[in-house]
Amino acid sequence: MSLYQHVPHPHIARRGQEGPAKTADMLPRQTPVQRFNARVAVRVTKMVGSMWCAYLFGLFDLLSLPAAIRGGIATIVAWIAQTFLQLVLLSIIMVGQDVQSKAADKRAEDTYLDAEAVLHEAQQIQAHLAAQDAAIEAIAAKTGVALVTVPAEAPPAAPGAAPGAAAAGGPPA
Repeated sequence: MSLYQHVPHPHIARRGQEGPAKTADMLPRQTPVQRFNARVAVRVTKMVGSMWCAYLFGLFDLLSLPAAIRGGIATIVAWIAQTFLQLVLLSIIMVGQDVQSKAADKRAEDTYLDAEAVLHEAQQIQAHLAAQDAAIEAIAAKTGVALVTVPAEAPPAAPGAAPGAAAAGGPPA
């Protein structure tokens, strides 16, 4: 018998099975049409969200620049706002968002791995405490000291779980 009964949090087992979330995990998978639409959308986004596409749009926009210049200042302003900025900046912004998204994904992955390391350390601490409990129990048995068992506190319920579900599988109360 141990002096303390450890009750692991229910999320630990679920987290170990699922791993960190990936972008591919978020794509719809319910119907063939949804899967097809998601694949097309991702491919088009990758193509339009490239600097090569921004360069292509910039060159394409330059085709209409002479006509805008002949039209006067109002036409030039309209060309910049409606043609150049919208087409070229669209791709550049998408490239920037992709870089930021990859950095955020990396940070999330690092946070997940940090949490894994912290969990591992906590499990090592639990093992160390169990070994200390065994040593204390051996000393108490030799000296005739009675030990008191401390009941463990049940972990909080997992999100979306039915009330009282956290206590399921734990030590009897």
